[in-house]
Amino acid sequence: MLICFDKDKQAITESETKLKEISNSFVLIKSDFRFLTEKLEELNIKKVDGILADLGVSSPQLDEIERGFSYSKDGKLDMRMDQDATLDAWQIINHWNEEQLRWIFSNYGDVKFPLEIAKSVIKNRPINSSFELNEIIKTSLPAWYIRQKNPSKQVFQAIRIAVNDELNALDDLLKQIPSLLNKNGSLAIITFHSKEDFKVKKFFQDLNYIDPKLNKLPIQTQKKWKQKIFFPSQNELELNKRSRSAKLRVITKLD
Repeated sequence: MLICFDKDKQAITESETKLKEISNSFVLIKSDFRFLTEKLEELNIKKVDGILADLGVSSPQLDEIERGFSYSKDGKLDMRMDQDATLDAWQIINHWNEEQLRWIFSNYGDVKFPLEIAKSVIKNRPINSSFELNEIIKTSLPAWYIRQKNPSKQVFQAIRIAVNDELNALDDLLKQIPSLLNKNGSLAIITFHSKEDFKVKKFFQDLNYIDPKLNKLPIQTQKKWKQKIFFPSQNELELNKRSRSAKLRVITKLD
């Protein structure tokens, strides 16, 4: 039995069509994966053999202008993975205060000059489209920095993470994993940026942590989890350039 979670109702609809071509042994649930345990209990499921979490933005979300995710296409600022959610990018950009903006730019996007960008955003309100925001970001920064890289990428990432509460949702998911997996069950997580990958990496390390003091005792300590990491192959990169930043971390419960 395959149980699928997605906040995006468009993804749910498209997945149903494709999955029916393969099998009818699946359940689609429109929900954030932070509610994994709760939703599984509603199906009378206590434990599972495997979990795959894809933390990336989907190509349709990036490519469809009306979804408002992309800084390279001029559309309304939206960025909601769950189109039924009330908070969108427009509200953050036009209503959050200077400190809130500075904080998400710094903590969710590693944005350089976060305060300068926050001040410029507030000064130029209302801001309604991606390209408007792009121009405001550029005018906030030194010319030498803009020549080095496109600053919009990190700013848009920060806003998207805030809109969808992505990092807190990831924390909520990870807390549930030890009690959800059966013995020899595996968790596989695909990450796409350093913030989420750091959380997953640290979670895996913490699961396998053994107090150094125990190594001095005449007892044998064994790791309870086995982990691996995979990167895109050259063939994958040629087929999908967006996979270049992806990391697949897999951890298996041994005990």
